[in-house]
Amino acid sequence: MTNRSANKPGDLVLTSVLWMTRFFFVASALYGAYGEQHNPDRAVSFGYVANSFDNTVSVIDTDSNKVVATIPVGTFPSGVATTPDGTRAYVTNMFDATVSVIDTARNKVVATIPVGDNPSGVATTADGTHAYVTNSDFGNVSVIDTASNTVVDTIPVGGGFPTGVATTPDGIHPPEGGDRRHQPLAYVTNQVDDIVSVIDTASNTVVATIPVGDNPNGVAFTPDGTRAYVTNLGTVNELDTTVSVIDTANNTVVATIPAGKLPSGVAITPDGTHAYVTNTIDSIVSVIDTASNTVVATIPVEFGSFGVAIPPDGTRPYEHDDRRRQPHAYVTNNSGNTVSVIDTSSNKVVATIPVGNFPFALAFATVTPSHRSSEQ
Repeated sequence: MTNRSANKPGDLVLTSVLWMTRFFFVASALYGAYGEQHNPDRAVSFGYVANSFDNTVSVIDTDSNKVVATIPVGTFPSGVATTPDGTRAYVTNMFDATVSVIDTARNKVVATIPVGDNPSGVATTADGTHAYVTNSDFGNVSVIDTASNTVVDTIPVGGGFPTGVATTPDGIHPPEGGDRRHQPLAYVTNQVDDIVSVIDTASNTVVATIPVGDNPNGVAFTPDGTRAYVTNLGTVNELDTTVSVIDTANNTVVATIPAGKLPSGVAITPDGTHAYVTNTIDSIVSVIDTASNTVVATIPVEFGSFGVAIPPDGTRPYEHDDRRRQPHAYVTNNSGNTVSVIDTSSNKVVATIPVGNFPFALAFATVTPSHRSSEQ
């Protein structure tokens, strides 16, 4: 990191350039012969897409792959996370310094939470009790109590423009050399410092810093929590075009994987076998085999691909017989104002969904019949 650090004063400007790069680089699904209609007696998965230039969130019904609601939020929404029970979606509003809380049963904002300046990433803990928000201009992370929707702690992570954040998926993390379990961790990417900060959510303190590639952005865990995949955007003069793989037992990088140009978002399949990485300039998605840590496929999408997410259950039942199919990956395309739907069994785009202006990030919530009925 010595040579890279020498370039970092200018890379404070780079941070803004990279954000602007995102801005400017920037139908129905083919599901066979059976039409799908909502069964009110089963859970339904919905995608929540932050449309940065519209100040809205588009709600996608994954049964039909159509937008079923549009929700006004704050100014320039950029990050989205949902609670594990699917009842709430948390949306960061960069230019308002707030987080909008959406009730997923009514698709309505029920709270607005002041946080730090330029909030970007957000992740909820596996037990749903807290949300962690990166405040890029303040160099810290706000911790939200989801019961009261208030900020209960602020964690300094340095001046490195924190952006992406993810929490260990099962809420517990095995230390190296044993089966003893402890509290979940939050991993935060710091673009200017080229590090990932590791937060112990029990104490809300940084317990490790991990050097990765240039300007790390997205981060996602394998379902067992043993690996974290981090996308590295690169510098103004040279795109890093890599993904760093972190062993979470000892918090070290164990692999560096070449990807496309400006790798931005990353999502892992529910079985943990593959990682899907958006490459904004190339307008492709790289598919990484997590066993070999090699790219095994590239999928053309629309120009300006940025965010990517996979529904939490990874499968979707047909209405008529509950037969299961392979998971789909959903990709936001900044320039086209669309979301591409990728069938992960064939690695082909099977649907393109028009959404709002400049879709940035997205997340999924599985809304249960009990939640829908309780909020009517």
